[in-house]
Amino acid sequence: MSSIRVEKTNAVARVILNRPPLNVVDIQTLRALRDAFDSLRNDKSKVIVLSAEGKAFSAGVDIKDHTEDKVGTMMTLLREVFEMLWAFEQPTVAIVQGAAFGGGLELAIGCDFIIASESAQFGQPEIRVGVFPSIACLLLPRLIPWAKALELVLMGESISAQEAYRLGLVNRVVAAAQLETEAKAFVNKLAELSGPVLKLAKRAALVGLGQEWSVDRMQSYAKLERLYLDEMMKLEDTHEGLKAFMEKRKPQWKER
Repeated sequence: MSSIRVEKTNAVARVILNRPPLNVVDIQTLRALRDAFDSLRNDKSKVIVLSAEGKAFSAGVDIKDHTEDKVGTMMTLLREVFEMLWAFEQPTVAIVQGAAFGGGLELAIGCDFIIASESAQFGQPEIRVGVFPSIACLLLPRLIPWAKALELVLMGESISAQEAYRLGLVNRVVAAAQLETEAKAFVNKLAELSGPVLKLAKRAALVGLGQEWSVDRMQSYAKLERLYLDEMMKLEDTHEGLKAFMEKRKPQWKER
């Protein structure tokens, strides 16, 4: 079974995470997701949708792929996934049910819009295992108030769909049973508009963020990637946190 599925209609292309129930993203899935986005590079769809099978949008990137022997590959693929996602001129919409944790939340906030089930939960728990969420550190301070962004990144706690909506992180919160219907209605409103005008309006809004954000965000991310690999991955506490998680025990932090 493929970990990523792509479905297309005349106006909408849908990329589906297909590792239920939790859609944990491993290196193979990141590679498949990158390739799926790449296959849509010149697609004529008006809207790109990212959704997931199962009870959760995604519980995050597999912790086993954060270890020293795999983390370089994982970070490279993560960068390539977001380069592809952010290269779309079309509006992008994430449809979120259940947990969107870690890399799952990063994938959701990497999209232009989020439609969430009322039972959805959003969080960046990476700090608890001795790492920081690179994409979230780039995006959250631009999307929500600084203090709340810092709370999510530094404390690793989760927030409800309603709280995410109140903060402006989510566009719509709907009943779980109506998620697909309401998300389809939202996407269709976009798909009924002029494709070329939608693309130009998105470009204009990105310029409005300043410093040609459509380009600047990858330059900023390159700095975060080096901080992650060259400094954090050399910390004893990082390796202790990852090891403790895999051994199902509480980490014993050693550095101050």
